[in-house]
Amino acid sequence: MKISIAIPDSSLSEEPTPLDKAMKISQIARACSIFRVSEIYIYKETSGSDRDRSLLRTILRYLETPQYLRRMLYPMSSDLQFAGSLSPLKIPSHVQTTDPKKVKAKDVRDGVVVYSRGGKFVNVGFEELIPYYGREEEGKRIIVQFKEGYPKFSIKQIGKEEISQYWGYDVKEISNLTNFLSTWGSHVILASRKGKTIHKNQKYFDEISRENVLVVFGAPKKGVYEILGKNIGNVPRSQVLNFFPEQATETVRLEEAILGTLAVLNTLTRN
Repeated sequence: MKISIAIPDSSLSEEPTPLDKAMKISQIARACSIFRVSEIYIYKETSGSDRDRSLLRTILRYLETPQYLRRMLYPMSSDLQFAGSLSPLKIPSHVQTTDPKKVKAKDVRDGVVVYSRGGKFVNVGFEELIPYYGREEEGKRIIVQFKEGYPKFSIKQIGKEEISQYWGYDVKEISNLTNFLSTWGSHVILASRKGKTIHKNQKYFDEISRENVLVVFGAPKKGVYEILGKNIGNVPRSQVLNFFPEQATETVRLEEAILGTLAVLNTLTRN
């Protein structure tokens, strides 16, 4: 199953300090990485703000970026003032050797396109730049596979879909959730305490186990029913499900909802 999630730009609205906001984003990034989320969509919600949306977008992308590329891609910014305090993801794209002599043919690595000495190269975190003959422009982050390892480095550009390992999530923004859901084209799970309890839907999880699935989460002050209103019944191929039946707390925080929901999905859709 390829899984994506949608979260509101108001996700951070109840966090009192910039550090609290950063820590919450870190927890979201960790949960998404543990359960191999492909895309994180940030949708606009009435109580959201440009500042929080920027913070969500920037820190989520920063945490997903391999450490050896961060200085090239992210200049000093107030959005990243607490980045050093956040938990690393340690996904396969991050756990890479720092020794170029250990790079072998077929190894995969992230890099950034740079101009140097009148030509285009890729910086993959080594002192030595590798010639690049593709069409991407300077500053573009790409994935490369080594056709030849040390010392005659030769590479080809590849896409995430060509990698068998999990290679991180993409962060995208959407302006209108209802319109986005109407064009999603595959299964949608709307996470809500008003939904059907999940133990009654095992057949459904068997059906989606090999599909693309989008899980939509509500906001701190509004659930998906309030956000989507009368349109909730018109979302194609959707189910409204409650992953926390008989919850004892008044609310389930977003980072808790993401972790718990993805954990249950991971269990129920395994073949």
